[in-house]
Amino acid sequence: MFLTNLVCLKLTIVSIDDTTDSDHDADVPGLVGHRFIYTYANGWQYEMYVKNATTIDYRIHTGHVGGRWVRDQTVDLVTLTPEVYKISWTEPTGTSVVVNVMPALRRLHGTIFFPEWIRLDGSKTVLFQNEHLDEMRAHCDAGPTYPIYVVPEFADITLFEYVGVDDQAIVAAAPADLPPGFADRRN
Repeated sequence: MFLTNLVCLKLTIVSIDDTTDSDHDADVPGLVGHRFIYTYANGWQYEMYVKNATTIDYRIHTGHVGGRWVRDQTVDLVTLTPEVYKISWTEPTGTSVVVNVMPALRRLHGTIFFPEWIRLDGSKTVLFQNEHLDEMRAHCDAGPTYPIYVVPEFADITLFEYVGVDDQAIVAAAPADLPPGFADRRN
């Protein structure tokens, strides 16, 4: 149990250090203020809103933890090359995520690093995380953390739209509470 606690703490420290030391590019406006819906090759469907250069909101429409939604997740957002962005973060659950977004190609590549406890029972995270932060940290502390369940997948971006910066109304409801067909929209 002590090792599991140490691992979760270490993940948090790494996330804080990465975010603090990162050089947030002036070129990220190509992604900031945009909402995009994407479907991974494995069929999992996600929605991300890049609220500003350091914060995202997201909903998971289908997949291992479909129904989960999060607001105000601190991220590291950088431009890798023109029109190619990397967004990375570590969650209170101990999950780490790296998403490389290529809006012009309508593609992205994401890698999710789930701790073992989520692989065993992802349903514990299917909720509005912001109202359950202490619970998510407790699950992370309880573990087990290892082995890490790594999910690397390409995805097609089916909707990419500018919706404005820092708008709390963009991701304000659970996936199940959205109008029918919301996540099926395309542009």
